[in-house]
Amino acid sequence: MSEPLLKITGLRIEAGGADGWSEIVHGIDLNLQRGRILGLVGESGAGKSTIGLAAMGYTRDGCRISGGEILFDGIDLRQVPEAQHRELLGARIAYVAQSAAASFNPAHRLIDQHCETALEHGLVHREQARRDAVELYRKIALPEPESIGERYPHQVSGGQLQRIMTAMAMSCRPDLIIFDEPTTALDVTTQIDVLLTIRELVREFQVAAIYISHDLAVVAQMADEVMVLKDGHLVERGDKRRLIAEPQADYTRSLWAVRNLACEASPPVAVDQQPLLELRGIRAGYGNKQVLDDVSLKVFPGRTLAIVGESGSGKSTLGRCITGALPSREGSILFQGKPLAAHYARRSRDELRSIQMIYQMADTALNPRQRIGDIVGRPLQFYGGLDAARREERTRELLAAVGLEPGRFMARRPGELSGGQKQRVGIARALAADPAVIVCDEITSALDQLVAEGILRLIDDLKQRLGITYLFITHDLSVVKSIADDVLVLKAGKVVDFGDKQRVFTPPCDSYVTRLLESMPQMDPDWLDGLAQRGVA
Repeated sequence: MSEPLLKITGLRIEAGGADGWSEIVHGIDLNLQRGRILGLVGESGAGKSTIGLAAMGYTRDGCRISGGEILFDGIDLRQVPEAQHRELLGARIAYVAQSAAASFNPAHRLIDQHCETALEHGLVHREQARRDAVELYRKIALPEPESIGERYPHQVSGGQLQRIMTAMAMSCRPDLIIFDEPTTALDVTTQIDVLLTIRELVREFQVAAIYISHDLAVVAQMADEVMVLKDGHLVERGDKRRLIAEPQADYTRSLWAVRNLACEASPPVAVDQQPLLELRGIRAGYGNKQVLDDVSLKVFPGRTLAIVGESGSGKSTLGRCITGALPSREGSILFQGKPLAAHYARRSRDELRSIQMIYQMADTALNPRQRIGDIVGRPLQFYGGLDAARREERTRELLAAVGLEPGRFMARRPGELSGGQKQRVGIARALAADPAVIVCDEITSALDQLVAEGILRLIDDLKQRLGITYLFITHDLSVVKSIADDVLVLKAGKVVDFGDKQRVFTPPCDSYVTRLLESMPQMDPDWLDGLAQRGVA
């Protein structure tokens, strides 16, 4: 084995709080060679992203590295002068964040942001940087690679934005890349292309990579070695095949078991009644680009409609039309048999309360300046008019309902929470309005399997107890099979199939639905290679 490019010894990290500093990462060691991928797995709050950032000699605000050594190509990142450290970041060490939407400047075109680092480091001239960007866009299967970079971040889907960030990380051909949940926002078919591309780039350029993910099946395809983490401690490490076949630690076995379990939803509610929500001939888009083309559907009370399709198919756009955030250009939306105004500003307060949305990107959906208690309590005041005492009581109940201990989280701000914790705050905020319909836009994509299973059970329990109706936007078909009653399949803004889940997913399926089903990641480490060999990828 060659000399490690990255060597971390005895890493300790502390987080500051009202009671002083407390240790959150406890003496972690790791070695990583060029051309190798190290997978970091564990539930939300395990320290995966914190360790990934520390590998760059960096910590989040409110944290500090309190012990250990971080050597990158023989350079001590804890001791290196700041100017030299800045030269390394971006050029030789790159980072692909989980939340692409929070990482791009909304005021600049995508290709300009892509080229910025390479130009700043003087590695290429502008025209060469732009040609290289287009080639990378083509390599990772972005649509219209020659022109997509001319768009602004809000003009592409979340999945497309995540792929563009992956291409940006390769713009300087770095030696080390930290991939922090890079395929979280991607549909299953696009994910395959991106995973194959990442592996190809790592091997072609002999990049050392840390791959952070809560999706164990994805780590099984990507990593050479896996480290299992819990509460900042190393639980188990080893070759991925050995770890998958013969995990030694009870915690590792529990992660594997949850990955193979489906949340069994309660029996569906009968549909012999009027639809609660109905869309007729919806057409919508952004600027000159049409995204939805003649979409019609019915959502019945107490049922869950899953909306699935590839990145850019119009799933989130449809959700925005339903909530009124994006007025449709044509068609109508009926709620309880009555027409809804296309724009939310023309809807009554009760109509606004009745249809709530939980957003995919919790990082951009929560006000970073507000405390969690105020974020969840705001709808209680706006829609319910609760006084301060009752508002605090109800806020505590809602936080507890989504698995957040009120005493620990009421006074915190979003920046002090993990990605999974922030998403649970978003769920609590939606529930605070006491809605009839909740549009869930990829709400489990940022959660590890253990937390996601609990959230899915919570959602199903709320449906049974409160009669809430869900529109569940997701690219995870295992989630669809677990929680959906009905399924709407979109492709390029058109309806491919719509109906009862059992009918839609039972062979013979539509060819596009079959492709989606075949693209669901499996725990078999050879699954991705098998798809590529069969030409599915």
